[in-house]
Order: sequence, then C-alpha cells, then structure tokens
Amino acid sequence: MTYSIDFRKKVLSIKEQDQLTFSEVSQRFGVGQATVVRWSQHIEPKRTRNKPTVKLNWEALAQDVDEHPDSYQYERAARFGVSRQGIAYALKQLKLSRKKNLPTSQSQSRGASGFPSSNSRLSSNESTDCLC
Repeated sequence: MTYSIDFRKKVLSIKEQDQLTFSEVSQRFGVGQATVVRWSQHIEPKRTRNKPTVKLNWEALAQDVDEHPDSYQYERAARFGVSRQGIAYALKQLKLSRKKNLPTSQSQSRGASGFPSSNSRLSSNESTDCLC
C-alpha cells in the first residue's frame, strides 16, 4: 500500500515540530520505522523498479533455445546456474514461447495415448456416415 504524499509530509512535519525520533513517530502513526526513515530521505514514492539482470545473459539464452528447443525450464536453469523462475521471466521478456507438440518421437513410438487408433476401432462393415 502506498501512503499519500500529504500523509508523508504530515508525519515528517510532526516529527520536526515535536522533535521526535523515528521510533516514536513510527509508533505514533502506526507505520514502520524504516518507512519513516525512507520518507525522510525521499518523500516521493518510486513508480518503477529499474533493476538490470545480474546473472543471465539473454543472448546466450536465446542461443540455448535454438540449440535445445525441447529442454524444460529447470534444465535450462541448471545449465545457466539460475532459478527456474528466472528462466521463465527471461523467456517472457524475450517473448519466447515454446508450445510442445503432442506427436513427438517418443509418443509416436509408444502410441500417443495408449488407445488403439480410430481406424482400428471401426470394423469393415461400419460406416462413419451413419446417422443413428
């Protein structure tokens, strides 16, 4: 929750008028002591957080996606030494979305769902055009 600038100014002005400590002001107004200290340093609320990526090289991630398109996020995270959530965030920022296809090489060899194919369920005298 963001406190209004008027409230922040009021808290700091009462602190100056009554010569109160940060602890006393925080108890009086029911806000955290660190919050009052932060207000005394910079009264305007911050609108955005500009924090660059620290560990992850996005160009290397894009290259990794090209080289290993079927890797899971936890596998990429292990290769880059970051968390899975970090990989997910970076992929979202790079606007890379990979939807896996159902008919992969493994699923074709086993049968995608384990059920017989739709052609083998119909006998030779049944027709799909029947309006029963």
